[in-house]
Amino acid sequence: MESPPGLILQHGPAGPPDLLGEWLAERGIRYAVHRAWESPPPRVEGRPFLASLGSPDSAGPNGPPWVHDEIETMRRAVEAEVPVLGLCFGGQTLALALGGDVEQASQPEIGWLEIETDDQSIPPGPWAQYHYEVIRLPPGSRELARTAAGLAAFRSGPHLGVQFHPEVTAKRMSIWIRMAASLPPGITPGLIDEQGARYGARARPQAWRLFDAWWASR
Repeated sequence: MESPPGLILQHGPAGPPDLLGEWLAERGIRYAVHRAWESPPPRVEGRPFLASLGSPDSAGPNGPPWVHDEIETMRRAVEAEVPVLGLCFGGQTLALALGGDVEQASQPEIGWLEIETDDQSIPPGPWAQYHYEVIRLPPGSRELARTAAGLAAFRSGPHLGVQFHPEVTAKRMSIWIRMAASLPPGITPGLIDEQGARYGARARPQAWRLFDAWWASR
């Protein structure tokens, strides 16, 4: 019997896998996408990986009820030694599953921003960022990168969590910024469009470097 494909957790119609899906297809890695906001994730044991994407919702206690199901799925994946890749919101749910936490950022980070990195597999960017909360490092994990707002990437065994969006294209960021009910002072759709035109072309090779390193570390 054929083994199940990798599982990607999506958290809303506007947050598809984008570059992660392209990378998986290029590498010949099978995957399925689950709409996590509609129903609990399927069984994760025996899969080659679990990935979790961004979300407009909080992973913390003020988040919607389905977040609990995702964190439990992350815990089961870790227990079953299924490699996890958490991207922004997904990085937060991975941290919570590992015993870490999520807290309000000292300042929101929205736009194409650089990170300070200690790991050659994680380029400094600029990366697409869109978050009001940040990860608190789980016990036994290693911090890999950071920004002025807090932790930007961590690793725990084969599991990688990041607070930015390596899966996102310039077009996706321009869509998201226009969906916002409100924005911090100085952040405008025009600014995000301009940053995307300047930095978006770098997103794909940077993302490939990060995804390849995560896959090789399984």
